[in-house]
Amino acid sequence: MLSETEKKVIAAVGGDIPVTPRPFLELAREAGVTEEAFLEALRGLIARGVIRRFGATLRHQQSGYRANAMGAWRVPEERVEEVGGAFASFREVSHCYRRTPLPAWPYNLYTMIHADDEEACRAIARRMAEAAAVSDYLLLFSREELKKTSMAYFANDESD
Repeated sequence: MLSETEKKVIAAVGGDIPVTPRPFLELAREAGVTEEAFLEALRGLIARGVIRRFGATLRHQQSGYRANAMGAWRVPEERVEEVGGAFASFREVSHCYRRTPLPAWPYNLYTMIHADDEEACRAIARRMAEAAAVSDYLLLFSREELKKTSMAYFANDESD
């Protein structure tokens, strides 16, 4: 069972999180609770596994980037943490995550690279590959931005 406060917290974090020094204070105010109560409920939801992760969507065109590429990297499993940390340290990388490879698709580490143009994305990937001593990768360029939406839980829920 979820409390009313927990439902408000879930609804709030399911939308856009403000880019401010204290984003949870703003979300708490919108939810009608204190920042402390909001954070306490959020921590409890995470501890119970109700919320497992936060994700961010970078709308690269609105942030000034004109090109982005998903880097699909084939990294030895024993190096995934090391290489992932190295890749995530590049300021042009907004996402870095591991996935289970498949026989027909052996790539297990993914990065989203943002730059001014496709050649700049390629150059960044080459620098990343050199820095981490990884040579097996593909770049998949975005050609069209599809609608990005998040699930809305308890958005208009006034009842239990």
